[in-house]
This record gives sequence, C-alpha cells and structure tokens, in this order.
Amino acid sequence: MEIKLGDVVRLRKKHPCGSYEWQVVRLGADIGIKCRKCNHTVLLERRDFERRVKELISGGERRLVSE
Repeated sequence: MEIKLGDVVRLRKKHPCGSYEWQVVRLGADIGIKCRKCNHTVLLERRDFERRVKELISGGERRLVSE
C-alpha cells in the first residue's frame, strides 16, 4: 500500500469518539495516525495499519483498499 504523510484514511472500526477518519502523521516501520475529530494519536505497526485500513482518501481522491 502506498501512503504519504498527510494522507487521510478511513479505518474499518470507528474510534470511541465516533470518527472513522485518521490522518497519517508518521511513516516508517510504524505508522503514526491522528484522529481527525479528537486529535488522539496512535502508533501502529505497518502490518496492523494495512489490515485496518478500509479506504484511502488522498487529496480528495478516494480509493478503496482491495482485500
């Protein structure tokens, strides 16, 4: 999966605050994402991140992630 800093992703499960959308804030072996509603930050292993992503929203362009 090709992701860049600043990309917005939609995860399969919603955050306790009710939001599904997260912004990518760190790249590497681990991916840092920030909730777009409550600004909570989470660090996930790349493998877990790729498994949880449902949709990649990049610059207004929506792409469904194939399973």
